[in-house]
Amino acid sequence: MVMKCKGAIFDMDGVLFDTERIYQDTWQEIAAERRIKLDSGFVKTISGTNGKKMLQVVEKYYRVPDGTVIADVCMSRVREKLSVHVPVKKGVYEILRFLKEKDIRTAVASSTSRQQIEKNLQMTGIRGYFDEIVSGSEVKHGKPEPDIFLCAAGRIGCRPEECFVFEDSENGVRSGHAAGCVTIMIPDLVEPEAGICSYCFKICRDFQEVQKEIKDMI
Repeated sequence: MVMKCKGAIFDMDGVLFDTERIYQDTWQEIAAERRIKLDSGFVKTISGTNGKKMLQVVEKYYRVPDGTVIADVCMSRVREKLSVHVPVKKGVYEILRFLKEKDIRTAVASSTSRQQIEKNLQMTGIRGYFDEIVSGSEVKHGKPEPDIFLCAAGRIGCRPEECFVFEDSENGVRSGHAAGCVTIMIPDLVEPEAGICSYCFKICRDFQEVQKEIKDMI
């Protein structure tokens, strides 16, 4: 029997928008200014984090006792860049139209601030496709804990197991899996390691592939 889903929850950076690259470039800019070389593990470790978890990563890799100043500078620079252009990932408009036609409830669940989420959605003309938005500041624990996806599922009136979660980072995938959602990974900057496969329902190249995989599940 094919499982039927009633909701779809999207991460934002690296999933809806090609903005994870902007964040990573900005982290690297700041590191270069401080004459710090971020090792290869930084991208994977920082992706999908916010709040205390993000600060811990910053403090480790930038070798500072308090990562707040560095994080604030990064977020400020990214906001400035995104005020000019927000690049949309391949297949986003198509998958959103498809889900709307099928009356699937939708939400954005992102570690980014609600204000930035709203701006990005408005600038790209897709705000109207989403029923709810949950930001990282609205839950107690950030990814990889399940809080944000449990909250999003509740707000769109679905059980977690009735919801797709679309994620690009390992932290996000672990979060969606822990919430009990049907988690689909769409890798962005970091290729998935073999161990993450067990946390995913599917791993897809883009939303065109996603649409083919889920068409019989809604």
